[in-house]
Amino acid sequence: MPPVDSPWRVPFDGSVDLGAFGCEPPQRLEKKDAKARLEEHVDAIREAQYRLYAEDRQSLLLVFQAMDAAGKDGTIRRLLSGVNPAGCHVASFKRPSSEELDHDFLWRHVRQLPRRGIIGVHNRSWYEEVLVVRVNPGILQAQRLDAYPTIWDDRLRSIRELEAHLHRNGTRVVKFFLNVSYEEQARRLRARIDEPDKRWKFEEGDLSVRQQWDDYQRAYQATLAATSRSEAPWYAIPADHKWTMRVTVADVVRRTLDDMDPQIPAPEDIDWEDARRRLS
Repeated sequence: MPPVDSPWRVPFDGSVDLGAFGCEPPQRLEKKDAKARLEEHVDAIREAQYRLYAEDRQSLLLVFQAMDAAGKDGTIRRLLSGVNPAGCHVASFKRPSSEELDHDFLWRHVRQLPRRGIIGVHNRSWYEEVLVVRVNPGILQAQRLDAYPTIWDDRLRSIRELEAHLHRNGTRVVKFFLNVSYEEQARRLRARIDEPDKRWKFEEGDLSVRQQWDDYQRAYQATLAATSRSEAPWYAIPADHKWTMRVTVADVVRRTLDDMDPQIPAPEDIDWEDARRRLS
C-alpha cells in the first residue's frame, strides 16, 4: 500500500531540499486547539493499536531523528500517551556499548524491532551511523573500521535494504525528521540552562554539536534523499512550534494505521452458551 501523503513527505526520487521544507509551520495552531486535535489523534491511535495487537499480523515502526532540543521525547510521550504499554515498545539509542561495537552497525537496532502486533519507536536509530559518524568519522576507530571512500553509500544501501525487507514482512516503517531551526534550538538550549529543573537535559556536548550545525544539515539532507522510499518514507516536520509539530506527526501516524487497517480476528468456533453455563 502507498505511504500516507503529506506536504512534509520527502520525495522518493533521491532529491531533497531541507530549506524548502522549512522549520516553521505555515500556520501555528493555538495550544488549546492543538491539544484538542492531538487528543483526537491519540484516541484513534489507541483504538487502532488495540486492533493491531489483537490481529497479531502486522507491526509499525516509528523512527525519530532530529538535532538536539527538537522535541523528540515530548512528541513520543504525547503520541503514545493513550496506548496500552503492552502494545508498544520504545527504544532510545545512546552511545554504543563495547558489546554492540563488536557487531555490525545494524545489530543493536534490529534487536529492538517490534514484534507483530506492536507499535515500536526508535528514538534515534540506525541513522546515527550515517549522521553522527559521518560528521565525526573518527568514531569508526572504535568500530575498528576504516573510512573507505564508499562507506556512507554502503551503509545507506544496507539501511534501504533492511527497511524494504521489514516492509515485505509486515512491518510498516515511518520516519520523522523533526526540523528545528538554528535559532529555535539556541532558545531551547538556553531555557535548559536558565531553568534549574531543566538543567538535567543539558550536556556540554550539545554546544560542540551545535558548532557542527552545517555539517549535520548536509548529512541529514544526503541521508533523507538516499533513504526516503515508498516502503519507508521520511517526513520532514517543521519543529519550531512544538504543539503544531505534535499534531502533524500524530496525523501521519493515525492515517498510517488507518491504511494498515488491522482487524480483530474471528473468534474460535466455541459453543458460547455452553461456555457461559460452565462459568455459572
